[in-house]
Amino acid sequence: MKLKDAAVKAICRDCFWTGDEGPADRRCPACGSKRLLVHDELDQLSLAHLDCDAFYASVEKRDRPELRDKPVIVGGGKRGVVSTACYVARLYGVGSAMPMFKALKACPDAVVIKPSFEKYVPESRRIFGMVGELTPLVQTLSLDEAWIDLAGTERLNGGPPALQLVRLQKRIEDETGLTVSIGLAPNRFLAKMASEMDKPRGFSVVGAAEAMAVLAPRPVTALPGVGPVFGKTLRSDGYATIGDLAAADPRDLMKRYGEHGLRLHDLSHARDHRRVDPDHDRKGMSAETTFNHDLTDAEALEAELWPLCEKLASKARRDGVASRVIVLKLRRTDFKIITRRTTAAEPVQTARAMFATARALLKPELGRPYRLIGIGMADVQDAEDAPAALFDTAETRTLKAETAIDALRDKFGRNAVIAGRALKR
Repeated sequence: MKLKDAAVKAICRDCFWTGDEGPADRRCPACGSKRLLVHDELDQLSLAHLDCDAFYASVEKRDRPELRDKPVIVGGGKRGVVSTACYVARLYGVGSAMPMFKALKACPDAVVIKPSFEKYVPESRRIFGMVGELTPLVQTLSLDEAWIDLAGTERLNGGPPALQLVRLQKRIEDETGLTVSIGLAPNRFLAKMASEMDKPRGFSVVGAAEAMAVLAPRPVTALPGVGPVFGKTLRSDGYATIGDLAAADPRDLMKRYGEHGLRLHDLSHARDHRRVDPDHDRKGMSAETTFNHDLTDAEALEAELWPLCEKLASKARRDGVASRVIVLKLRRTDFKIITRRTTAAEPVQTARAMFATARALLKPELGRPYRLIGIGMADVQDAEDAPAALFDTAETRTLKAETAIDALRDKFGRNAVIAGRALKR
């Protein structure tokens, strides 16, 4: 069947057969595969979210076949947190951002591997290089996920976006040995949610007609920006499901939660007007300084580190981004660069949280002179999509205070508010 002759409502994910309706026996009439994608809006949707399946752990398992059937955790030491857990480890209850001691208690037989970004970054570039061959409208959230807008590419790429994505999914698996899951939907929020509905190696479609019904029974924590603490607040206020929020009066949500209330109302009604923005594609951001004289003392190094944290945190807030991955950079007197990174339990946007994290990373490196220090955020993402605890935590209270300081400095100048720590410089 030629694509131009009829609507495409069914696609085989194995042989790429297409049809204007799904076969009655749910098998591909060309190859017999049960991996059929069938949806009434299949040829109308063009916005997708691609998510690599347990990316870091999958790279490690691919490169070490002996780990294939074992639980694998990629993360820091006993005081660190889980960066990625493979799907075997997830069966034991291990998840991203879980403290390592809890993860090992849940899965004592897990193989723990330190992150190896010199392997992950090239693989990420390979995967998103393939995506970029289909469209320039790609907005990455991190090394392992991105939104993709394929509107208007049907003629150029030989088929509707759904067919292009099915081909892409198979190509990635064939050429890299890694799997991805894809969500196809009318907007960014629904596409990201869809990509999480059938993992690993999944492809889910959520159309406009069914969006409200799909969302309604889901817990409020399925919404971007609703972390465990905020989720508890919502449940105590009588909003346990997304359907509960959809039924609420938006004025009541505004009174209770301010601007977050309006966003919750929009999302609960499947509304998200954000476009895929390649210019917002930023995997990391940083600030650094070179000293006039080499520094060894902890207090002197920390005095240089604090204003960098303030600068970076302020920029993150202005750009509306956050990150759980904090990176410390040091340059020795022999010009060798040392980088240390860690993953925080929740997304960070404040100087105080950055400084506390970087200070802990700096401590083991003390005892030698340095000529440069820097602070960075890796794998940044939209703050609206970051699963933060929005209410009553030290980080959120600090965020409110630092945001207020931003406003004062904008109005009265940089020196309008000076932190006590900065006076030590």
